[in-house]
Amino acid sequence: MGKIAASTSRKAWNTSVAAWSRWLHIYLSMFSFIIVLFFAITGLTLNHVDWFPEQTSVREIDAKLNLSWVNQSDTAKIPKLTIVEYFRATHGIKGLLNDFRIDDRECSISFQGPGYTSDIFISREDGAYHLTETNMGIVAVMNDLHKGRDTGQGWSWIIDFSAIFMSLVSLTGLTLLLFIKKRRGNGLIVALIGVIAVGMMYWLW
Repeated sequence: MGKIAASTSRKAWNTSVAAWSRWLHIYLSMFSFIIVLFFAITGLTLNHVDWFPEQTSVREIDAKLNLSWVNQSDTAKIPKLTIVEYFRATHGIKGLLNDFRIDDRECSISFQGPGYTSDIFISREDGAYHLTETNMGIVAVMNDLHKGRDTGQGWSWIIDFSAIFMSLVSLTGLTLLLFIKKRRGNGLIVALIGVIAVGMMYWLW
């Protein structure tokens, strides 16, 4: 009786684990479908940049801002936030503030984002500035999102969650395979061949 009960309990446990693995695998796969598709496509665009025509556009502007903002003997009193917001509001500057430097003659400001840069040089003598804004096209935006470059903390979290979801999808798929007796042996052999093949390609090429 004890052996029968243990066997029944083990079968119930196996059935429960298999069912939960199947449920997780299906719904995690569907939830992360767009994420997996995005990183798959951008992996291709990153690896074959030459396949896509350059879409870079450059905008240059020369103008003047409020001289009192930059023409101050005490550089600590220069209103950096006001100047940054001026460029965002006046010229629609995007991206994250990457750098704001002040020397004796000029202020230089740099903004960066996915597929985007903007550089501004301001004369402290008369408030004149030269702005250069570069948009590198949708493919460059996607590639930078894939790499997490200049994308901010929020996108960094999305990349982390994506990695966790894809890992869970893989692990639940492997767990399911282990409970399918007819396919378990062949499946594990194929997985092992895949690992060896990738390792050999890396070692050879």
